[in-house]
Amino acid sequence: MSEVSGNAHEHLAQAAGDADPHEVLTAYRQSIDNIDAALIHMLAERFKITQAVGHYKAGHNLPPADPAREEKQIARLRSLASAAQLDPEFSEKFLRFVIDEVIHHHESIQAAQE
Repeated sequence: MSEVSGNAHEHLAQAAGDADPHEVLTAYRQSIDNIDAALIHMLAERFKITQAVGHYKAGHNLPPADPAREEKQIARLRSLASAAQLDPEFSEKFLRFVIDEVIHHHESIQAAQE
């Protein structure tokens, strides 16, 4: 767990004390909801950029996939996941899912320009 999330977790746990369990659960869930919203916005920004990359690749006759880049990204994010105490296997599966979607978008962009 990162220091920031660890501190947030500790703060919620300390606040729990003798508090009503439903209120504590609500506070945890609100934190989760906020993080989920941030994740969605970050993914949206990521996909805006990868769409631009897809158009650039299509305009320059570059292939939709770049396996060497993908493997470097996976290795980098597995390392980041380990440092953040997140399961690297989970992180890799998540990134592969995102990469597959990006490649699908790039293929669609290229097909539309043919």
